[in-house]
Amino acid sequence: MSAKTEHHTVPLSVLLKRELANEKIENPEIIYGLANQSKKGEDFTLLKTECQRMVGDGVSTFSVFGLFDGHNGSAAAIYSKENLLNNVLSALPSDLNRDEWLLALPRALVAAFVKTDIEFQEKAQTSGTTVTFVIIEGWIITVASVGDSRGMLESTEGEFLYLSADHRLECNEEERIRITESGGEVGRLNTGGGAEIGPLRCWPGGLCLSRSIGDMDVGPFIVPVPHVKQVKLSSSGGRVIISSDGVWDALSAEVAYDCCRGMPPDAAAEQIVKEAVQAKGLRDDTTCIVIDMLPVEKPPAPLPPPKRQGRGVFKSMFRKKSAESSSNIDKDYLEPDVVEELFEEGSALLSESSSNLGKLRPWDGPFLCPSCHEKKEAMEGKRRSGDRYSSGSD
Repeated sequence: MSAKTEHHTVPLSVLLKRELANEKIENPEIIYGLANQSKKGEDFTLLKTECQRMVGDGVSTFSVFGLFDGHNGSAAAIYSKENLLNNVLSALPSDLNRDEWLLALPRALVAAFVKTDIEFQEKAQTSGTTVTFVIIEGWIITVASVGDSRGMLESTEGEFLYLSADHRLECNEEERIRITESGGEVGRLNTGGGAEIGPLRCWPGGLCLSRSIGDMDVGPFIVPVPHVKQVKLSSSGGRVIISSDGVWDALSAEVAYDCCRGMPPDAAAEQIVKEAVQAKGLRDDTTCIVIDMLPVEKPPAPLPPPKRQGRGVFKSMFRKKSAESSSNIDKDYLEPDVVEELFEEGSALLSESSSNLGKLRPWDGPFLCPSCHEKKEAMEGKRRSGDRYSSGSD
């Protein structure tokens, strides 16, 4: 799991008021690219921009990007791709304004991941999937993730930020402790004679991940509760990279960003996949989504005499705002050129991830359904191993 950063958490309401004081900050231009080299055919993506929802008497837009890296078959990845977004939206009351909608979004993501997991397991299929699910509304990025497909952000100021957590048992001590304290076992594959090989795995089942959607055959300790992070990017922009483990097993975040610097998103995604395959070979499905959040170009104010300026052929992705462009803004509300963290919850306990989000106005939901309460008990070691749900399949 990513280390604690030095960012200071800022209340979302403060940031939204700051936007109003800034005479309305324009929403970013969203440009994305996708690249994939397939080995098993188990990576799937969801790419949706300009999604609309009603807010009061107007319409608000948001974008959704999802990466689903399946294992033991593709059924869980396909089901999650087709149903997760609807489950998120159905968990959000329809009458929320923008402030309330963004405040409620982390809780809705947790509920949607658990619901998607429960509904998929009712189909009695044993495959599983990692999920990295990104919702962008204005300059606010909300990410929910399970497994080892990860998301990264680099701001225009060169600041790196992990948007997700790595739920591989090999590198996540907190998850190892959670599983063993709940009654599970963590260890390597024993080949006999005391020899152990391969990565750390959770037993029963032998999965090397501690969180996923699906995987009904591996006991109650593999949970679908996502790590959730919400940040606000400054209006100077930035780049998000979402990749499956085929990329991150080969490249560090710094190498991934450096190898595609200055490229548009489609070329950047292709370059990252190419670099990963060249470094390690095509050992697994290797997928990359690159998302640029760019400030909207504004035409210059007309000046006498009218002098037509040439328009740049290539719009630089990382361009600093000039001091002149913000000179008319109250200094108390200047847009900070940093990434501001709004919320982060990484607990695998459903009670913490779904309720420790503070009071939301004017509602305090959604509440856990009976099946979700059963899931909560399983996660906390209160149900016997191997019985993931009381009403589940054989």
